Amino acid sequence: MIGNAHLDPVWLWPWQEGYQEARATFWSAIHRMDEYPDFIFTCDQVVLLSWVEESDPELFARIKERVAEGRWVMTGGWWVEPDCNMPSGESFVRQGLYGQRYLKEKFGVTASVGMNVDPFGHNAMLPAILRGQGMDSYCFLRPGPHESELPGTMFWWEAPDGSRVLAYRIPFEYCSPPGEVAGQTEKALGQLDRSLGDLMIFYGVGNHGGGPTKANIESIYRYDRMGSFGELTMSSPRRYFDEIAKRLGEQGMAELPVWHDDLQHHAAGCYSAHSGIKAWQRRAQAAVLSAERWAAITGHDARADLERAWKQVLFNQFHDVLPGSAIEPAYDDARDQLGEAVAISKRIITRAHNVIARDVRVPEDAGTQPVLVFNPHPWPVTTRVEMQYGLAPNGVHVVDADGADVPCQRTQSVATTDDKGRGATVFQAELPPLGYRLYRLRQGPGMHPAGTLSASELHLENDVLRLELDPGTGWLRSLLDKRTGVDLVAGAAGEHTQICEDPTDTWGHRVVSYDWPGEAMETTRIVLREDGPLRARLRVERAWGRSTMVEEFILGAGDDDAVEVRVTLDWRERAHLMKLRFPVALESPSATYEIPFAHLGRPIDGAEEPAQSWVDLSGAVAGTHAGLAVVNNAKHGYDVAPPSAGRDHSIGITAVRSPVHAWHDPRLLDPDGHYSYQDQGVQRFTYLLVPHAGDWREAGLTRRAAVLGSPVRAMLESFHDGTLPPARGYLDDGGGQVMVTAVKLHEDSPRDLVVRAVESTGRAAVATLDVPLAGVRLTADFGPSQIRTFRIPLDDPHSAVETDLLEFGTRKGAFTVESW
Repeated sequence: MIGNAHLDPVWLWPWQEGYQEARATFWSAIHRMDEYPDFIFTCDQVVLLSWVEESDPELFARIKERVAEGRWVMTGGWWVEPDCNMPSGESFVRQGLYGQRYLKEKFGVTASVGMNVDPFGHNAMLPAILRGQGMDSYCFLRPGPHESELPGTMFWWEAPDGSRVLAYRIPFEYCSPPGEVAGQTEKALGQLDRSLGDLMIFYGVGNHGGGPTKANIESIYRYDRMGSFGELTMSSPRRYFDEIAKRLGEQGMAELPVWHDDLQHHAAGCYSAHSGIKAWQRRAQAAVLSAERWAAITGHDARADLERAWKQVLFNQFHDVLPGSAIEPAYDDARDQLGEAVAISKRIITRAHNVIARDVRVPEDAGTQPVLVFNPHPWPVTTRVEMQYGLAPNGVHVVDADGADVPCQRTQSVATTDDKGRGATVFQAELPPLGYRLYRLRQGPGMHPAGTLSASELHLENDVLRLELDPGTGWLRSLLDKRTGVDLVAGAAGEHTQICEDPTDTWGHRVVSYDWPGEAMETTRIVLREDGPLRARLRVERAWGRSTMVEEFILGAGDDDAVEVRVTLDWRERAHLMKLRFPVALESPSATYEIPFAHLGRPIDGAEEPAQSWVDLSGAVAGTHAGLAVVNNAKHGYDVAPPSAGRDHSIGITAVRSPVHAWHDPRLLDPDGHYSYQDQGVQRFTYLLVPHAGDWREAGLTRRAAVLGSPVRAMLESFHDGTLPPARGYLDDGGGQVMVTAVKLHEDSPRDLVVRAVESTGRAAVATLDVPLAGVRLTADFGPSQIRTFRIPLDDPHSAVETDLLEFGTRKGAFTVESW
């Protein structure tokens, strides 16, 4: 019998109410321990403990005593119980980094059992992350028996990298009513695999906290005496897993079934509910990761500020905030808290860029404006940079540090004034890995062709791609990849926009698919907005009901191999949803979705699926291998649908849903009631269409998504002397299979650098990481989807070691270090 108190710090109440309830719930647990000497309390969600520490020192001291006694048991090890699908891989690392380190510092323990009892699904890389954080087992509730045919109550859950944890699906519920436990126990036993012998049943009042009651505990004693359900023992998940392992023995444990997939599906509407929180989270995660990198490069010990920022990000990944299922006022708090994280990050980034810039040698050159462009990604990036300028009524053109022309063109300024000197340019920047490059704006126009580029009101074409729009639908009727000769959409039937009524609740309970018949938006205007030497831009305007949408198709000159589409959606519909669909002319395709730190192949069945930033569909056209990926910076709800009446294979993104806030089926809405609906108003996001030759691995999708979600930064600079060259990179992962995801200062030492990398294609690789910041080069083997973390002492970089995801100690792993 596992006594616990699941507490949603935010849900149908604001976080301030959760703050108070944590204190009340934990006092209740302490009082139950005083009254019942064998009562054991299982606690997760470290943020609750941090709240108690700062508001009730007496209670915190009592908790410490019970932890030392072994009756207050820490599980989970994460800052909160987050949504376990949508946060980035690095976010899951930080949930444990800050959670486990807090437990170690305050209580001298860490959690060895992972626990996420309430989230609505669990991504397939969690076993690797849990193992890297010192946890060997995992307790979860969803998906329930009616939602997924898992191999049993307890099984081995194996990640794509081969890491395993012992998983236990909690039967029936994680909490119970305040009275006797008979109903809870009977229903739980009805779902359990009794061949295990000993079983865990969770009890205690939950959601708004509360925990085990006197009536709960007295009934456990009573039913134990009566033998109603067998022997009932006050216990904890750690004790249960240890005793099961001892009883089954090595052979019995080895014979438990193995699950190799993610754990889905529950509440599929949560992947798309409340577009705002999804976009804010993506922005905040990218900002904090970038701030970490620039702080490490400049040696700025910003660990305390970064911790504050990360904890705001992590808190708002809670499984009723990020999924969009909390009350409407909760999102005012979430917006402000994530805004704080972004503001902290911007201050760190701006400081670091200025620290670097002051030391870059920028010789005086009359009539020019120096510009430094900073690349936050640890691989070389070539991208278009939009730059605002002033005091140049005749426009500008761009040159590099040696005075050579750089492809550029004028674009619309963000300022609309009568100041003739204000303007904006877009130019092509070629940037070193995790570094900077110096450019200059020269007054006067310049024509700098970057390669063939042609455009009209219905087509864009460069050396690699040609796209044509249908004037009636405003969508592609052709997308030709000149490298393969394949037109990916010619002849593919199906609308791009798909709007329909959505009667489902905020969570989308019991939804399998949102691939429903719907109406297309009407195309109202197509305009060629830009036609320059560097890029061309087509603007497509649409309307439906009271809503409008603008999509701007942007194609660069030369060998630009992706179509950028900027979306401005003004949504004014209630209880409706819109899919953006991408029909393709592929034969026998397969679908691949990005998940945190990895990818999964999934069936082509139209089911609503969670993913990170991209989905790919690969197959063939007339026997030639080809594929199309869609990469985006704000959405998480996807499907890949099979052919149906009047439609071919297509990728779908759920762009918007507008259910009532915090409406939980089976309650029916009052037709005369007054409700607030989600996602009313303007939202903006961007996606890329990436054609390729049939192997998504060659298209660099995860790196494209990173650059899209965390753009480079251009900064005006002045003339001055300095010791740094006009371009420099500080860390380079080579741009291959192995991708660096974190560069930061070690949690225990500002003189130690932490570099984390993951194999991104599902195939073993040998990677070389150049770290000029530390003067060394690391060469290491990576298994498929393997995550490795290296600690590099800046004062003695050749003594680098591999460490775990908590940055505790060392891990055994071969790699070589040589001077760079």
